[in-house]
Amino acid sequence: MVKLTKIYTRGGDKGMTSLVGGERRAKHDLRVEAYGTVDEANSAIGMARVYTKGESDKILARIQQDLFDLGADLSTPFSKKFEKALRIIPVQVTRLEKEIDKMNAELKPLESFILPGGSEASANLHLARTIARRAERQIFALAEKEKVNDAALKYINRLSDHLFVMARYLNAKGKKDVLWQPGINRD
Repeated sequence: MVKLTKIYTRGGDKGMTSLVGGERRAKHDLRVEAYGTVDEANSAIGMARVYTKGESDKILARIQQDLFDLGADLSTPFSKKFEKALRIIPVQVTRLEKEIDKMNAELKPLESFILPGGSEASANLHLARTIARRAERQIFALAEKEKVNDAALKYINRLSDHLFVMARYLNAKGKKDVLWQPGINRD
């Protein structure tokens, strides 16, 4: 377990931060951007949870825990020194896929794109989804330069799909979805 006794260290006052193991990186480094954006997605999910309850809230709570695992994974470079580091594992990806399939089975197929909105929970999940997509772009950019856990790449890709489907599910199983109407304002 992590124990934090002092919140500020002054170590980042010159634009640098530490990865797991102490390696210093610029705060705008791709790795730091990636795990920072994962943290941002986690916060947006927290906002959605203000409006959820029951099974959906339990799922989102578990995802928030997973996102801390993902942040730990991304903040730990690959090396022999970190062979036993906390990493996202395939079962976490599979769990997302099963939940997506279960929720999606109760939704009618889409006939249009969906605008973010509907219920408070759904609107916040759409925001979390777009942040997760940004994190995904950053993580894949990082993977072009440094080794990144394959399961982490899959997890972040499935997460945005999961949040999209859950947003629909929490919009009265799609009945309150706000559909895009192409060209509606062109007159």
